Amino acid sequence: MQKKALKLLHHILILLSWRLLLHRATADVGTAAFYGPPYLPTVCYGDDPSQFPADNIFAAAGEGIWDNGACCGRQYMLRCLSSSPESCIAGQTIQVKVVNRASMLDSNPSLNGTTITLSNTAFLQIANQSSDVINIEFIQI
Repeated sequence: MQKKALKLLHHILILLSWRLLLHRATADVGTAAFYGPPYLPTVCYGDDPSQFPADNIFAAAGEGIWDNGACCGRQYMLRCLSSSPESCIAGQTIQVKVVNRASMLDSNPSLNGTTITLSNTAFLQIANQSSDVINIEFIQI
């Protein structure tokens, strides 16, 4: 009897562990726009140019993920999900670092109010230049 109870408990723990792992890997969906220079100063790091990754793949957080500034420095994986096939570059996923707040940009984004606003370089990695805004799937890493 005790062996059966231990075996059942073991299975329950495994199922709970899998559920926690799967829950953490769930991606969110949102929208992305793009913006160009000037990129400095930023709300997160001021005038420090070392904040930008060498590949210029970075982003400004929209209000939904801003989290009172706690998202500064967060990394997100994202991909284009737009329903029009000409908007996305198929199979492309990028990793971006948040360096700014989208509502405080010194340059105009292609669209205000998106989940995330990508640098021009980042946007062009996953979307075609003719798109002003795309639907995205993203996950914090």
